[in-house]
Amino acid sequence: MEKFKQLNLSEELLDAIRREGFDTPSEIQEKTIPLVLQGKDVIGSSATGSGKTLAFGAGIIDKTMPGQGIQALILTPTRELAEQVGQTISKFANRKRLRVTQVYGGVSMDPQIKAMRQADIVVGTPGRLLDHLKRRTLNLSRIKFLVLDEADRMLDMGFVRDVENIIKSCPANKQTLLFTATLSQDIAYMAKKYMKNPVHIEAGDKVDPSKLYQVYYDVTHETKLSLLAHLLKQEKNGVVMVFCNTRRNTDKLTRNLGLVGLHAESLHGGHSQNRRSSVLQAFHTRSTLILVCTDVAARGLDIKDVSHIYNYDIPKTGEEYIHRIGRTARAGKNGIAISFVSSGDHTEFRQIVRRVDSNIEKQPLPEFEKIQMPSKSSNQDSGHNITHGDRNRNESRFGQHKRFGGNFRGSRNDRDHGKRRDSRTNRDTRSMGGRRFGNRH
Repeated sequence: MEKFKQLNLSEELLDAIRREGFDTPSEIQEKTIPLVLQGKDVIGSSATGSGKTLAFGAGIIDKTMPGQGIQALILTPTRELAEQVGQTISKFANRKRLRVTQVYGGVSMDPQIKAMRQADIVVGTPGRLLDHLKRRTLNLSRIKFLVLDEADRMLDMGFVRDVENIIKSCPANKQTLLFTATLSQDIAYMAKKYMKNPVHIEAGDKVDPSKLYQVYYDVTHETKLSLLAHLLKQEKNGVVMVFCNTRRNTDKLTRNLGLVGLHAESLHGGHSQNRRSSVLQAFHTRSTLILVCTDVAARGLDIKDVSHIYNYDIPKTGEEYIHRIGRTARAGKNGIAISFVSSGDHTEFRQIVRRVDSNIEKQPLPEFEKIQMPSKSSNQDSGHNITHGDRNRNESRFGQHKRFGGNFRGSRNDRDHGKRRDSRTNRDTRSMGGRRFGNRH
């Protein structure tokens, strides 16, 4: 706790930090907290899971007085992140008796209106906050702190005007804290227009490249489901996130996995808030081990110990790829990022390979059953066919030895999948063997 004490935080906050089990500040916390306490505007760049909520929250908590109206407003791009940030701030603000309210869509406004009357800190999404401003049920006249969390994601989601309208509703002399993973032109515009001489802080990514193994399969659209089911059923143990690009694909894939005996839950913006909260809770408690999701789950949410990331649909940009794979290989643990490249994906994937400047190794297709999904007009199973990409007994690095047991550094000769080179080697391989996922119903 000595380094936290050196940051000049109050005894109440230090007690809360100690109670939550923290003894040393993270890089982003150590760099940001003093600046917030000094009243500086800050632009922070750090990875999800790096502790940025406490980085901006510590100074806000120590400089906010209970019972004097809403003094801090924290904007987040999604409802899930609003819940997560709000709950985290509440834990650390408890000793100071600060009231923290979460405001987002998908639920009734009336309880939010009642809670905001006594709130000291509000965490919310832009759309619902604007609704309250239009109804005059949200008073921002006493705001001293404005935080834009995952700001690049908010702007990517089309919230630029909403965010600007909210900023304009706050007092001009507020302190603005902006946290982002990427410094886009829109971010630069917002910073120049609405921030006062901001200090830019960068903290290292918590993903350990030496422990992140990145591979891809060249697979047809028709056999993607079959390959995914095969790999999941062979996996002995692990926590999996499978990314799709659309809500429709997310729901369809979740249903199809269920039909072949793989229990999965879906997460995307089209679900009700109660549904989304229950899915995340199931994933956090490990009652569900496979989460099929859109990129709404890739950013901001602190989901720990994810062992496997599947890009079932290839992301459109290198930035989105980085955010997805950033869910794994954290805190000294190993992780695997597996991408399925089909017809029409090759241009995007080549750009991703260039963008990440990292080894993404091509894997030969293992032998697997081709699943024939039953038609809607028939209740009979359509049966299974055998398909394969390579019958070599050293099928792939997933084929022989213990999970995560091999060397994670592959050859760079196979980076350009456009040359269609196979990475068939005689090195030790790792197994995704076992039946844990296959037995969950």
